[in-house]
Amino acid sequence: MKEETSDVDRFLALVAAAQAGDGRLTTIQAGLLVAAKLGIAHDSRSFARRLGIAHSLVLRELNALAERGGMIEIVKRDPKTMRVHYTLPPACSP
Repeated sequence: MKEETSDVDRFLALVAAAQAGDGRLTTIQAGLLVAAKLGIAHDSRSFARRLGIAHSLVLRELNALAERGGMIEIVKRDPKTMRVHYTLPPACSP
């Protein structure tokens, strides 16, 4: 249990640091970047499930992040499930 808490604390600290580095990032957007960097999630549905967030909110924030250019790359979209697979560009780090 203690290890799990420290992982959560680490994740939240990295999300806060990403937001501090770019004040325009929402918490979900920063979380998407950190999750991709740490290998926690590389698709919208997995991210939503792991964090207990509605998939529609994650999709909205992921699309907004992708529109900013250079922050995240959309790799694949599944029209049936609405799942969006994403990755960080090579030079991007939250």
